[in-house]
Amino acid sequence: MAIRRIDGPRAGARAGSADALVVLLHGYGADGNDLIGLAGHLGAALGRVAFVSPHAPERCAASPAGRQWFPIPWLDGSNDVAMGRSFAASQEILNAFLDREMKRFGVSAARVALVGFSQGTMMALHVALRRDEPIAALVGFSGRLLLPEQLAGEVRCRPPVLLCHGDADEMVPVDCLHEAVAALGAVEVSLRWHVAAGLGHGIDETGLRLAGEFLKERFRGGSGR
Repeated sequence: MAIRRIDGPRAGARAGSADALVVLLHGYGADGNDLIGLAGHLGAALGRVAFVSPHAPERCAASPAGRQWFPIPWLDGSNDVAMGRSFAASQEILNAFLDREMKRFGVSAARVALVGFSQGTMMALHVALRRDEPIAALVGFSGRLLLPEQLAGEVRCRPPVLLCHGDADEMVPVDCLHEAVAALGAVEVSLRWHVAAGLGHGIDETGLRLAGEFLKERFRGGSGR
């Protein structure tokens, strides 16, 4: 059976002129429009970079106008079986999307970055660490590492990671960042992290600045075509 295709809003350089690609992964109940505005904050320092913010493949039961990568039982009344099924399917869908976008822009994995927020961070961490080749960078805001107990046996590559989290996050507690730091460190992933004092479930100016600097550093040098 064919893998479902996803797409979403785009910004920055076009195919044929971009030398790097940033894929923005939105959170639960939002859609690609929620994060595409980050291109304006991050793009100025990055040069000929394309941005795409795909809509997650499923409608969100708890927010019908939005999308989800997988259901969350304690928010939408689903169950663990449905969550696991959707999570597995979304991994395939996202991997296929990344492969298509790399081909579209003619860039290697070394010129691709994932930037996730909340559930998008969960997807980014799970998928990027299990691909055949490491991407240039992964930035995660307000998320968590799912199934950390499985990581050591499943990790296939180790892209550099930056995690940012608010210490007043009411949706995904900041303890999730510290759990991710421990698990990623245990498998020798190169990692930076930042805790924002007083920040809830969101992205602040400091986080955006750190993300921009991190991406610029990782994309520096060579086209990777």
